[in-house]
Amino acid sequence: RGPPEPTEPAEPAASAELGGSDDVRGPGGLSERDRAVLAVERRGWPGPGAKERAIREQLGISPTRYYQLLGALLDDPRAAEHDPVTVNRLRRIRAAKREHREG
Repeated sequence: RGPPEPTEPAEPAASAELGGSDDVRGPGGLSERDRAVLAVERRGWPGPGAKERAIREQLGISPTRYYQLLGALLDDPRAAEHDPVTVNRLRRIRAAKREHREG
């Protein structure tokens, strides 16, 4: 019986797709992956499936993980400093959805 086999991460590292570690902080204190998530969200998407495909291909993560990261970014003041237009727009959309569910 040998040493245990190393386990693969649940998601491929986005850093491989982005050319660096997602722990590397850039201007404003956001990681390269955080900035890439905001950039994907900033784009317009032509139809269903295109955004999810881009998330997988460009970021190397699942759409579910993408939306988890995006949700955390909306609560991060560094994200609002980096891209206030996108973050504030998404915060308004999130607040409207919450209000609709509760109301």
